[in-house]
Amino acid sequence: MDASLQGKVALVTGAARRVGAAIARRLHGAGANLAIHFRGTGREAAALEAELNAQRAGSALCVRADLLAEDAARRVIDAARGGWGRLDVLVNNASTFYATPMGGISAAQWEELTGSNVRAPLFLAQAAAPHLASVHGAIVNIVDIHAERPLKGYPVYSIAKAGLAALTRSLALELAPAVRVNAVAPGAILWPEDGQFDPAERERILATTPLARIGSPEDIAQAVHFLATAPFVTGQTLAVDGGRSVFL
Repeated sequence: MDASLQGKVALVTGAARRVGAAIARRLHGAGANLAIHFRGTGREAAALEAELNAQRAGSALCVRADLLAEDAARRVIDAARGGWGRLDVLVNNASTFYATPMGGISAAQWEELTGSNVRAPLFLAQAAAPHLASVHGAIVNIVDIHAERPLKGYPVYSIAKAGLAALTRSLALELAPAVRVNAVAPGAILWPEDGQFDPAERERILATTPLARIGSPEDIAQAVHFLATAPFVTGQTLAVDGGRSVFL
């Protein structure tokens, strides 16, 4: 397998920080030019763009968009292609994550969680498909181990990620043989910054993880890189969770 992405172009959604930024750095390090999508994290996106361009001039650009806006998918894909005239890899990383306890779920929460986790990846893939097909490119979706085993208190998020897992398999059929479509399902990688999991819950998660630690954004980035360059892999979801899904 040739893991080089030299001369190729990758679009990573939600790429300004955390896992998305690690994916962007990994693909850029493999030779790809990077389109860094962001919505509200302009300062971080600009800093990452400057960092990558300092390493290799003219190798990164920022694309700002609310992926739930009308016609956003086409505009984002056009902007990504506009930098270098092609698109080889689409990484659907952007996601919304928060609890939605039963009895208080609103229509707005449903629209936001399913919109960011299923609708946006679908329409981005649809807009990108002709361009990816012309270069035999790849799509990598960032799913979640809770797509298979729901997270209590997070039913809408779990449903949305299950939809993205199904979308991965569906697109692998719909876009074959020209485009490969796979997914990475992270376990505990970075704790949410808003304190959604208290210390006791974090300890419980670690106690049910065979490797007894959380993973790093680089662990996810490595898996994305593998799937972006594995020539005979499609329709698959790779769990990167320290073995935690064994217990769930």
